[in-house]
Amino acid sequence: MSNKKRLIDGFGRQINYLRVSVTDRCDLRCSYCLPKGFKSFEEPAHWLSHEEMARLVGVFVSLGIAKIRLTGGEPLTRKGIADFAAMVSSLDGVEDLSLSTNATRLSGQAQALYSAGIRRLNVSLDTLDKACFASITGRDCLEDVLAGLDVAKSVGFKPIKLNCVVQSGVNVETLHTLFDYSLNNGFVLRLIETMPVGDTGRAAGYVDVTQLGASLARKYGLLPHLDDAGAGPARYWSRGDGLVNFGVITPRSQHFCERCNRVRLGADGTLYLCLGHEDSVPLGTMLRDGASDSAIESEILSAISEKPERHYFNTQPDKVVRFMAQTGG
Repeated sequence: MSNKKRLIDGFGRQINYLRVSVTDRCDLRCSYCLPKGFKSFEEPAHWLSHEEMARLVGVFVSLGIAKIRLTGGEPLTRKGIADFAAMVSSLDGVEDLSLSTNATRLSGQAQALYSAGIRRLNVSLDTLDKACFASITGRDCLEDVLAGLDVAKSVGFKPIKLNCVVQSGVNVETLHTLFDYSLNNGFVLRLIETMPVGDTGRAAGYVDVTQLGASLARKYGLLPHLDDAGAGPARYWSRGDGLVNFGVITPRSQHFCERCNRVRLGADGTLYLCLGHEDSVPLGTMLRDGASDSAIESEILSAISEKPERHYFNTQPDKVVRFMAQTGG
């Protein structure tokens, strides 16, 4: 039976997309995400079990959530991630299941993830320059990432989107190589602006990618792709064959809050309503304290009605103190 319920916030936006963090741990230390030496991770005992998280996700799906993305931290560091993906994909009402990853462990898990029902991947990749990659991530493992992408492509994931966080004085000069690699492999490259989330995000060198993206699109002869307008935060270009090749995500230069359709669950079941606000609801604690699905549903409905209208990254850059990995990207 199809799901007829809809989650509508106080500004009339339909919330149909849930991003689920399965861990705040990561095997990289990207400079804009986690500070060097950071060790204040959530205790694994506080993470919801796969069964607990699947139950919580199921309540969201019963309320009209149709798109789900598994995130971290790095989700492939969580044991049993493919089993959890299978639990989620089997929920009646889930129409789209995707995964965000740094791809360091993807080559060994791609087939299991695909078999579990995941079809789309977002892969964090900021440069193809080996030294630059190691400087950004804290590890010399670019070859592992590229191997993971090769396997994912052969397994059949599509689209595979490469998310590149652009930083002034860090990776701007290497973007052309990444652009060529993406086009040659049939991937979708997306340039993303840094966000002032946590001290690391505020310290990253901001680049307005609106003009940068338009300039690159012109250089490669790409045309604006209008079909995806309103479908998410990215603005896209294509070669004119209808297939998207390139996009930009501009949370600071041209925010997209008016069409926001998503909320996030932390690994401990905390509901985050907006990346740009500290508001949260401890749904995981409720679940472990014995709350019924009906009680959790009521709490979700109440929270969604209070979802903020927009972030204030430009006017209040110090507003969010948690790091990106603690929320889930």
